[in-house]
Amino acid sequence: MNYHKIIMSTSRTVMSPYRIIRYLFIMWLTLNLLGCRSTLEKRSGPDITIENKTMRLVIASDGTARSLIHKASGEECLMQDVRKPAFAITQKRPYDNELMLAYPAKAKTFGADTVYRVGNDLVIGFELIDYQAIVGLTITEDYIGFTLKELQYHMAEFGVKRRTPVDEFTLLQLPVRDRAHFGEWLNVSWDEKLAINLLATVPYTRIDATDLDGYKLFHASATGSIRLEKASAALIVSEKEQLLDHIDRVERDYGLPLGVESRRSEAYKYSYYELRNVTVNNIDEHIAYARQGGFRQMVIYYPDFARSMGHFPWRKEFPNGMADLKEITGKIERAGMIPGFHIHYSKAQKNDPYVTPVPDNRLNLRRVFTLAEDIDRHSATITVEENPEGITLDEGRRLLKIGRELVAYEDYTTSPPYQFLNCARGALNTTTVARESGDLIGLLDVDTWPIFVRFNQQTDIQEEVAARLAGIIEEAGFKFIYYDGAEDVPPPFWYNVSRAQLAVHHALITKPVFSEGALKSHFSWHIITRGNAFDIFPPEVMKEATRKHPLAEIAHVSDDFTSIDFGWIGYVAPGDNTMGTQPDMIEYVTSRAAGWNSVISLIGELEQFRNHPRNADNLEVIRRWEEVRASGFLTVEQKRMLQDPGQEHILLVNEKGEYELQPCQILSEGEGTGNIRAFIFTRGQQPWVVYWHTTGNGNLVLPVGRDKITLFEEPGKEMALQGNNETCVIPAGKRRYIRFELSRKEVVELFASLFPES
Repeated sequence: MNYHKIIMSTSRTVMSPYRIIRYLFIMWLTLNLLGCRSTLEKRSGPDITIENKTMRLVIASDGTARSLIHKASGEECLMQDVRKPAFAITQKRPYDNELMLAYPAKAKTFGADTVYRVGNDLVIGFELIDYQAIVGLTITEDYIGFTLKELQYHMAEFGVKRRTPVDEFTLLQLPVRDRAHFGEWLNVSWDEKLAINLLATVPYTRIDATDLDGYKLFHASATGSIRLEKASAALIVSEKEQLLDHIDRVERDYGLPLGVESRRSEAYKYSYYELRNVTVNNIDEHIAYARQGGFRQMVIYYPDFARSMGHFPWRKEFPNGMADLKEITGKIERAGMIPGFHIHYSKAQKNDPYVTPVPDNRLNLRRVFTLAEDIDRHSATITVEENPEGITLDEGRRLLKIGRELVAYEDYTTSPPYQFLNCARGALNTTTVARESGDLIGLLDVDTWPIFVRFNQQTDIQEEVAARLAGIIEEAGFKFIYYDGAEDVPPPFWYNVSRAQLAVHHALITKPVFSEGALKSHFSWHIITRGNAFDIFPPEVMKEATRKHPLAEIAHVSDDFTSIDFGWIGYVAPGDNTMGTQPDMIEYVTSRAAGWNSVISLIGELEQFRNHPRNADNLEVIRRWEEVRASGFLTVEQKRMLQDPGQEHILLVNEKGEYELQPCQILSEGEGTGNIRAFIFTRGQQPWVVYWHTTGNGNLVLPVGRDKITLFEEPGKEMALQGNNETCVIPAGKRRYIRFELSRKEVVELFASLFPES
């Protein structure tokens, strides 16, 4: 409904008294029946109360947010001494003729100065600017929704004006008091009692929070460059334990991807084995290793079957195409595991038909230049009107697009005449063309690998690739998706990151059980339901890198009611320059993950498995932690212990066949004499040591009498010993356990004398 449109005649014809009276009557009737006022009038009135079962929001008639009460506790959620307009309009510079004379050419925000309610609509006026906004309310038991229904422009009383642009509209702005936790991704402030969440309900609503003194200024906004009207957001105030229930209702009411349902699925607790170089000929061997590790999911990386990203042509290793891929996913499912798909989706490889031999016009261009001179098909110098200063000189990224030709440049000038120098025409097997002065050329948006070219997200190329991917996913039966390369979109990133992911999600016929991704924006919370894996760390720095990266990330992302992937763990066999992946390394990563209700992923390369002497031990460590995670074995206190980055733990199977968690300490690094890696822990007030040989088999000679030690394959499975009253010789190979009749201090000193480099 147009609450403030008054029809005025622009005709120069003299109006009769009857017509004047008629127009005045219409104006009076409109103002009185609809409760409206002139643009310049500032209505004062009572506060506006908007409430549901859980909260009460009070907005003053001057447009400021006055109060947000959680009803059950009576707690005030807003900073009370802060007066910020709840709604606003921002222009990159003042556009109105009079305002541009009064204010400088920089972004200016016009806050709401009057608000009143008509039914379930808020009518909002703004300081200085001739706009009026109609914001619709959707009030449910779980949330209150705000939707920009209409922006009305009204002419001032002097002069003739045209409608001025709106660059940004603030749909809701609230000074929310700080609490113990703030989830930046989900945009939620919470403690163990309450949660306050401002959530986008459409992908083009921008959600953010500014960190200020004692509070976060929550704001939902819409930008004119993307879309203004119909932007919407939901406000939730609830007990912390009920927050996800409320978000789930928002997702279902607004038709969003079901991020809450995904996070609550049983499969959300499963780690995965990521295949490398898989074919129909070796999938059985991969499955055998994955089963040994207790994995419940296996993931296929698209380069294993596709020659390029974009059109996904089949590799020669898949002569039967989809039939071969389906044979692999079928075997994964028959083995009791979920097949997943690791994709790139927002870009095309340089060898893909989107790029060569005819580059698609929907590839993204980072900069556009105007030819200053004609060029023929052989011109190695290209002169342009604009200064190319600042564009990339990275190897592999120096590509221009001139129509259907790609040109590789070596350098450019930054003073007139502006030129691209030493140009190689017809790059990537494209066809050279002559061009005239005035034609436009573009800098191709090559990513930093640099083997991909990014898509222009304002075109339909993303939807086209999404449909192709959806066909592969549906036919092959993939049920989990890793959205890799999510950073490879043009700005604005807050919108395009999730826009590209959403295009794929919408194209899917069968939605994935859950998804991971390399980058997320606010709206991605519904799509990317688990935080990303980090790239592979070498064995020697795996623990340190885990402390620095995944553990730091999960402390942040857990505030968003989300877990992460503590992988990818690269599986490396011992060699000349590495001790390889060892059981304690895997135990550290997966135990820290379990402490944060998170998972791991293991990169499965058959050559590494075939050459690793400790496969059984490494995979048994994973299997135990997978079972513990799936069964809910860990207590809250145990999880808290496992969150300590400085303390290592070992998960034992005790004499009763039950799991037992013990803190442990390293005794030997496994380098140097003997290649023995050993850790000490205490059971029943006695010191125990778990040890193994890192590269094969050998013996460990202990200067201890046989009566001082007991050797076990596993606790409760005793082994025979060789030795006498002074020395014992014990086998060193797979993981075994020694119980000592010595003090812990004596055991530590014993191993320090054996392995002084440790």
